Amino acid sequence: MRAFTFPTYKTPLREVDAAEPAVGDNDVLVQVQAAGVNQLDEKIRIGEFKQILPYKLPLTLGHDVAGTVLRVGGAVRAFRPGDEVYARPRDHRIGTFAERIAIDEADVAPKPSSISMDEAGSLPLVALTAWQALVEIGQVQPGQKVLIHAGAGGVGSIAIQLAKHLGAEVATTASAANAEFVRGLGADRAIDYRADDFERLLSGYDFVLDSLGGENLEKSLRILKPGGIAVGISGPPTPDFARSAGLNPLLRLAIAGLSGKVRKQAKRLGVDYRFLFMRASGEQLREITALVERGAVKPILGRVFPFDETVQALESLRGGGIRGKAVISKR
Repeated sequence: MRAFTFPTYKTPLREVDAAEPAVGDNDVLVQVQAAGVNQLDEKIRIGEFKQILPYKLPLTLGHDVAGTVLRVGGAVRAFRPGDEVYARPRDHRIGTFAERIAIDEADVAPKPSSISMDEAGSLPLVALTAWQALVEIGQVQPGQKVLIHAGAGGVGSIAIQLAKHLGAEVATTASAANAEFVRGLGADRAIDYRADDFERLLSGYDFVLDSLGGENLEKSLRILKPGGIAVGISGPPTPDFARSAGLNPLLRLAIAGLSGKVRKQAKRLGVDYRFLFMRASGEQLREITALVERGAVKPILGRVFPFDETVQALESLRGGGIRGKAVISKR
């Protein structure tokens, strides 16, 4: 089986002959037909999350998949060979940059019938991130004011659509060249992050989804109204996350220090800061499938690479400028 892996942190991806996936009783073996490319793949490749996700190397990357079920484990009842599915495999079972992957059935959902395999392969990680931020944590309600940063990107382009579906008034940051694009996704207000300071233009917001961290996150806290929530997906991690992830006491202490400034600022302002490290969920993907089938959310394919160009696909993330998602396709 062909797969793309790397032997040590900060070394290039390379194509290897990988072992056939072992299929457990609760697993679904999927023939990969499309795999989304995410910033998380690159961050893991360079070792940025090695304390949180201590993967053993060599490692096959890839967090998104759309494909066809080849075989199921003895305890699987929801799927059978021939089903078209999509998934974000759970942490420590990633590896969609390969021909086949075994996935726990709890992480898998039927692929939306109204979209292509490539489009389905672009969705799981970013759609689950948006869902967990806006629906699960933010509990966004009709009429609330929501700011989505980096609205033309993978997470942002889905989060805008979801926030609009939930009835929110949506602002986003994007380049001037992408202003009409994000408005077409449902943004009521597009702020040019190169020319304008969103903190001077916005106030009284209920919710912010921040994908940049640092000063951008600190400004985001200040545009929230009291009781508002900012969800960060680039960090810093919080003690609540460290506890839920089962990290060791020393690492928990380090994480508490990293997020101390932001948490103190949030408390002083009377707002809430949460760090989100999204998790796999086939159940939530079924909810997302329903939204896709109704036309409330549509996948945004920025670029499709053939499987043999997996290395180039991952490298494309560094340059930016891709609207929506880059996808590796087996077509």
